[in-house]
Amino acid sequence: MTETIFSRIIAGTIPATIEYQDDRCMAFHDASPQAPVHLLLIPKRSIASLMEVSESDADLLGHMLVVATKLATQMGLETGYRLVVNCGRDGGQSVDHLHIHLLGGRSLQWPPG
Repeated sequence: MTETIFSRIIAGTIPATIEYQDDRCMAFHDASPQAPVHLLLIPKRSIASLMEVSESDADLLGHMLVVATKLATQMGLETGYRLVVNCGRDGGQSVDHLHIHLLGGRSLQWPPG
């Protein structure tokens, strides 16, 4: 996989405000937040998109959802939040590294885009 801004954040060559990190994933504040709380949760292993995952990624993806839930609680999002995964260019994905947006802190509208 080619180098991305997220792989550089994982490597520590680009600074980020990190909220969570373990051996499998990390979460940090989005540089262009779309809500009062806007975190990006990424796997440390290179996966370009959700469209590329397989059965062998199930444990990692489940772990990331559990981490997202814990982060939502930690960030005080008791009244609700949204998790978004954009897939491919038409789906709005702008960085070729799988990432989950955790958005909250205000009432979110539907449809989103």
